Amino acid sequence: MKKVEAIVKPFKLDDVKDKLDEVGIKGMVVTEVRGFGKQMGHVEIFSEVVSQFLPKIKLEIVVPDDMVEEVIEAIIDAAKSGKIGDGKIFITDVEDAIRIRTGESGEDALI
Repeated sequence: MKKVEAIVKPFKLDDVKDKLDEVGIKGMVVTEVRGFGKQMGHVEIFSEVVSQFLPKIKLEIVVPDDMVEEVIEAIIDAAKSGKIGDGKIFITDVEDAIRIRTGESGEDALI
């Protein structure tokens, strides 16, 4: 199993959620976060450049290994504007998952 973490622009959240729904993702964790990347949070305000932490959305999704590429493509397709600050996707291994209610583990806990 893999954990897919995506940092995207807040106004792209609904588009990303809809695309993930199309590929069969029914659950995710969404967190409002703040940060900056390569652009260092630079925003131009009335000809003055200000550095700040920019609002972002972090999505966390655990998927079976065979769904990782499809999930990545869905996120990129929905979140990409071609402009700086579109976000990042991180993939990490997940050793196990356990559904608290039933005790199911592994990929059975994801469904």
